[in-house]
Amino acid sequence: MGHRRTALKAVDFFCGAGGMSYGLQAAGIDVLAGIDNDVDCRKTYTSNIHGATFIKHDVSTLSPKDLGRRLGLRRNDPDLVFAGCSPCQFWSKIRTDKKKSEKTAFLLKQFRKFIRHFNPGFVVVENVPGLHSRKGESILSDFIGFLSESGYAWSDGVVNASSYGVPQNRKRYLLIATRLRDSVELPKPSRAEGMAVASFIGVANGFNPIAAGEVDSTDLLHRAAALSAENLKRISVTPKSGGRRDAWKDNKKLQIAAYKGRDKIFQDVYGRMYWDRPAPTITTRFNSFSNGRFGHPEEDRAISLREGATLQTFPKTFQFFASNISGIARQIGNAVPPALAKRIGEHLLAVGSNG
Repeated sequence: MGHRRTALKAVDFFCGAGGMSYGLQAAGIDVLAGIDNDVDCRKTYTSNIHGATFIKHDVSTLSPKDLGRRLGLRRNDPDLVFAGCSPCQFWSKIRTDKKKSEKTAFLLKQFRKFIRHFNPGFVVVENVPGLHSRKGESILSDFIGFLSESGYAWSDGVVNASSYGVPQNRKRYLLIATRLRDSVELPKPSRAEGMAVASFIGVANGFNPIAAGEVDSTDLLHRAAALSAENLKRISVTPKSGGRRDAWKDNKKLQIAAYKGRDKIFQDVYGRMYWDRPAPTITTRFNSFSNGRFGHPEEDRAISLREGATLQTFPKTFQFFASNISGIARQIGNAVPPALAKRIGEHLLAVGSNG
């Protein structure tokens, strides 16, 4: 095919707070809508993803024809992008209530019905690596088979977001498919230089020092969770920039029974981030000192909500709304990092313009 100019437009399925939508917009793609059944996401999405419609709906009961009428979608549109970044807890390594998350495990089937009906030019899937490593049971093989049978070229794999402008060791499964070309590649990674935590948070980056349980006076959601007296003592004796809980393993008052004599398991729990390295994966409970290496590199607290959002590459102007603090943390942790989404969007535009 010859060179052609294209103006892509996208629908963001399972949009959450809008990380994918924000990044695609930043790349120059027109985001038509975000779809999610979590009403808490509505205000966050509509406050930040300007020009896009938020559709509060469970995709399992949403009709492709109804979606098409609502958004004015055409079938077989080569400039249409469907992004599906469904809830991923079922395939995650993180200990979750599997029964509660089981209903989200097979959302690829629901996503597939929209692809079948509209036959968009591009399909994007972003999820946890477990979707790929457990391919046989995660229905990923069936989904990829469906894409191939429908005339899509595709490429997939596990990528580290630190190679795509995100200051985290955040490994994600990524699939990009198109029916406009005979082959397609994933976006090329870049060196993870400049992805250290110190380049994103800390006083030099506009984050005032705060104590555990304190809310900064700025309107940035720079607020840290309170800590118990025991956890305040634990973090105070944990070495700065990368310290671990083994620093207090011999302190009878501070050692936790579950970890006594088991220093090699869950070594990041109760740890501090390193200043000079990317952060660990920002999860839905990143604001809790006891749920991973989420201790601030220097201050005696867990990282704040805004620090977590910044490490997810949301700008400080991005506003989050939810009925409670844990809801905001969940939105941030579940989001596709906008910097990664922007790289994906730029790649799609390049593929489309040379289709």
